[in-house]
Amino acid sequence: MLITGIDSPTILDQAIEAARIFRPMTEQQIASLLERTATAAADGRHELCKTTTHFDGTARKPHNLG
Repeated sequence: MLITGIDSPTILDQAIEAARIFRPMTEQQIASLLERTATAAADGRHELCKTTTHFDGTARKPHNLG
């Protein structure tokens, strides 16, 4: 789990509560989620940061890759 952007005590309390009550999804819940999102996830149209160079600074600056 990753919690970012904690800029106030209220947000910190919210993050702590989320971590406290977190329960992993069951295999059945995971399968159901994947089935319901398969069409939207199939072609990457909602993840341009992963499927195009539009958001990829490394595509324009390959020397930054190391």
